Amino acid sequence: MSHVVFDGTHLRKDIATLFEAAGLNKTGAADVADALVEADEEGVFSHGTMLVPMYVERLQKGSLSKGLKGKVVQDNGAIAVIDAENVFGQLTAQQAAELSVNKAKAFGLGAVAVRNGFHLGRAGRWAGQMADKGCVGIVMSNTRPLMPAPGGAERMIGNNPLAIAMPGSEPKVVLDMAMSASAMGKIRMAEKLGNNIPDGWAADSEGRPTTDPSEAIKGMLLAAAGPKGFGLAFMIDLLCGALSSGGVASEVRPLFGDLDKPYNCAHFFLAINVSHFRDEDAFKDVIDSLSSDIRNSTPAPGTERMMTPGEPDWSTKQKNAGQVQVAESILEQLKQTASGLGLSTLFNPKS
Repeated sequence: MSHVVFDGTHLRKDIATLFEAAGLNKTGAADVADALVEADEEGVFSHGTMLVPMYVERLQKGSLSKGLKGKVVQDNGAIAVIDAENVFGQLTAQQAAELSVNKAKAFGLGAVAVRNGFHLGRAGRWAGQMADKGCVGIVMSNTRPLMPAPGGAERMIGNNPLAIAMPGSEPKVVLDMAMSASAMGKIRMAEKLGNNIPDGWAADSEGRPTTDPSEAIKGMLLAAAGPKGFGLAFMIDLLCGALSSGGVASEVRPLFGDLDKPYNCAHFFLAINVSHFRDEDAFKDVIDSLSSDIRNSTPAPGTERMMTPGEPDWSTKQKNAGQVQVAESILEQLKQTASGLGLSTLFNPKS
């Protein structure tokens, strides 16, 4: 698997330029580009620059809005509902996270549901931003159906992601997980790179286990921990879609299919203001102490380092030190997209 190394700042500028050429406001373009490149810096390539060509095509076809914010359609004390109006998920996620925190500062808790939404990237980014403000940050999103019910052979529920972030010292404790054994984005990345996927990730269209990413994309993801993962995904779908009066289950459309039609996903944000419960510094001390205990715990044979949730991504970002690896197959798609917008000089790594 061949990669080209980019400076992260350079890559952010090129992606932002591409989004601007497709009609997005300069500020919005920079914010979305930053979120995508940060995912690559953390090694979460499925939520990074590989998404850019699809995002641009959706902008061009009108299923993705060029707006910067959603519309707050309900605002009642500690809760709010946002109609995202098909604005970039990264932009409405920023809006919902900030609104959740503001409400939590006033009421102790702040809950924001979002409908008519779009792919928000890594949920942990937004939960982490709430944690930076002294809140426990919880973010959920629903997707199109990708997983069967236990024992089934038909897609019924998405692999709906959940992120929970705690305030504390770096690296912050951030749980960020989809409810499937692996995210669809990772399977799409494996297909692009010509790699097989591990056993237990997916089944084909008839419900048989497969390691072929193409068959997995046509088939079904398998739930993490079986019925437990499926049950959590079911509840997340309802918390996001049903509470917001948005899309639920099959009402959410394929992210990479029907690019002229809105994605129609939904999100849920919950901020818990720690200082309304106890002293914030004392709470952080508990988190830091337990995190230290985990890192100093006895590793099993073959394990080099013990880590807390979110620490592997943080460590990867520190190791990369602002450099980003872009697979050559992804780079070619980025260049093709740029060329189509008359920007053939973009995506040439600088020494």
